[in-house]
Amino acid sequence: MSGACRIIVGASGSPGSLQALRFAADLARDDDAPLIPVLAWLPPGGELADRRQPSAHLRAVWKEAAWQRLWEALDLAWGGLPADLRATPTVLRGEAGQVLIDTACRPRDLLVVGAGRRGALRRLAGCRVSRYCLAHARCPVVAVPPTDLAQQAGHRLGRLLFSRRALTPGTDAGH
Repeated sequence: MSGACRIIVGASGSPGSLQALRFAADLARDDDAPLIPVLAWLPPGGELADRRQPSAHLRAVWKEAAWQRLWEALDLAWGGLPADLRATPTVLRGEAGQVLIDTACRPRDLLVVGAGRRGALRRLAGCRVSRYCLAHARCPVVAVPPTDLAQQAGHRLGRLLFSRRALTPGTDAGH
């Protein structure tokens, strides 16, 4: 038992977040704690683009699209909201890491995030939400590792991207 008073979970719809949603639901059941799936969103082009050309109508459209992504993620993870959980799905505007640590602001909260695929290529891609949360959260954070299937798929992709073929006379390097 984690003893958490609330369990906050990142819910972007990625394979890692789906695994985190399932794990968080099990923890919430075990602790009889409320579960708060959170999806963070930003306007296309970022905050600067929105400030340059503000549009209340577009903001409403983007927020609705974020809600749609959250409901799709919950359907993929659980087949809809489980009846046996006190779940409060939440959509908030902002950078995902900052939104998650601001939501999980109480000392007895527990923040659950997907760890994403591991590997050198993913580390080069930049700072991920899980790393940000682990470094900045004011409550315990659980980073749920990817499933074996997701891990294997990532390795196959890396092999395809970086596979080498010997050039033989008569072949063109551009084809």
